[in-house]
Amino acid sequence: MDIILHIGAHRTGVASFQDYLRRHAEALSACDIACFQPARSTTFPDARTVSRVGLTAQDYGCVQSQMDQARQRGMQTLLISDADSLGSVAQNIEQRRLYPAAGARLKQVAGRLGAQISTVLISIRSLETYWCSALAHGISQGLDVPDRDALAQIARDARGWRDVITDISDALPRTTIAVLPFEDFRGRSDLILAQGAGLDAPFDTQRAWLNRMPRLPELRRVLNDRGAASSDLPFGMGRWNPFTNEEHAALREIHADDIMWLTAGADGRATLREDRRPERAGPTLPRMAQNKGQEDELDKRQMARPR
Repeated sequence: MDIILHIGAHRTGVASFQDYLRRHAEALSACDIACFQPARSTTFPDARTVSRVGLTAQDYGCVQSQMDQARQRGMQTLLISDADSLGSVAQNIEQRRLYPAAGARLKQVAGRLGAQISTVLISIRSLETYWCSALAHGISQGLDVPDRDALAQIARDARGWRDVITDISDALPRTTIAVLPFEDFRGRSDLILAQGAGLDAPFDTQRAWLNRMPRLPELRRVLNDRGAASSDLPFGMGRWNPFTNEEHAALREIHADDIMWLTAGADGRATLREDRRPERAGPTLPRMAQNKGQEDELDKRQMARPR
């Protein structure tokens, strides 16, 4: 039985993908695909005191039970979806780095599963929009507004998706790593499954946009509710953009190098999956799809431009 591990990353439509798996559980089962995703708390633990997140001992017990049941039912594939296997958004923010312990964590996951992971699915997104979304989400879940020094450290850090993928490859040398750009696959959970894992994925007719990036009014309300200073945020109704133009440029440059590396073959470590279907005119999107949700892109007027 093939074991496929979907590891996010966070802020790339994970909640929507997991919702898709739940809504299509019967159809996936009919295709001999069993799915598992751990229950999660809706609020962050304290990143400074919690050193381990991801699958718990109870989760691993559930996974083992699921694997046994799937084999007995003749399932060909077990899909495990757990973005916290990489780390947490809170820890990324606290350490000002992108999943610094990704390799060690994935090695631990593989050891606890006691079975060969055939494929890892990882969605990546532009670092500037990833960090804007992660920081806003962190505030909404109880983290402090980062100061200017913290933002500068994030932008100066050279660690990007290439480093994360390299760490995963070192930890799981016999595992296929499929990389799916968020910008290509946002809102298309069925395509993530079909093109990322090569599975017969049920078409998603009810695309949900879950866990969307909170906008400035919501962030100010959250801060006011817990007695924090909302004046640390700028005035406005759109999405929060905390970085300077120079910091945006630095984050874009790292991501461009990462994409170039992936396009060139990623040193044989991973395969870049892209949605190359020709764009064509189609019917008007459903009302829910018009609410961008987890797209989490910055407003055009906030986008930094190269000088």
